[in-house]
Amino acid sequence: MTIRVLLADDQALLRGTFRMLFDATDDMETVGEASDGREAVELASAQHPDVVLMDIRMPEMDGLEATRLISESEDLAHVKVLILTTFEDHEHVAEALRAGASGFLGKGARPEELLNAVRTVAGGEALLSPSATRALITRFLAQPDPRPAAVHERLKCLTARESDITRLVALGLSNDEIAEQLFISPLTAKTHVNRAMTKLGARDRAQLVVIAYQCGLVSPATEPGQSHMSG
Repeated sequence: MTIRVLLADDQALLRGTFRMLFDATDDMETVGEASDGREAVELASAQHPDVVLMDIRMPEMDGLEATRLISESEDLAHVKVLILTTFEDHEHVAEALRAGASGFLGKGARPEELLNAVRTVAGGEALLSPSATRALITRFLAQPDPRPAAVHERLKCLTARESDITRLVALGLSNDEIAEQLFISPLTAKTHVNRAMTKLGARDRAQLVVIAYQCGLVSPATEPGQSHMSG
């Protein structure tokens, strides 16, 4: 399966470099280039890529608004957004995750890291495991949801095991790590994660993390070894 990638960055040289990288990779192809957020939304609607590699700071419309519009479009529900940013953009990245992005990667990443990140996001996973990202999530997403009653009502639909697994997902654990901690198979862990996502209306693991922090299922001080697990 070939992963179709849309590039959104206002620097033509950077877009050209990425295009050469993706088009030289057997399982990827570039389906379009956008120089601003508005163009990114238009091309996403026209090309239906698997992944949009989105810069945050662009003219006309920035990457945050473009990400929000893509994520809110029912026709683009399958499109994943991977934010490419500098570490100085941490607060903006948190906003992008709230808007529907599936993760982010620093602009200093090596080519192979970028390719693996695109594969990860295209596969429906969230790029949320690295410690730096976990710190970002803890710092900026641990804020009350503006609709706390509605969110907590949604949490009631989770089983005790689904709540436990959602906590571990929010702490950056992979399905394999969750399986090891709970003494279940990775497939069972994945099944519980998918059920929690469906019940909470999360489009991917990144949105599941956002919900877990915003509704207080996970607190900023929580670490993987400190989670209160149910039987």
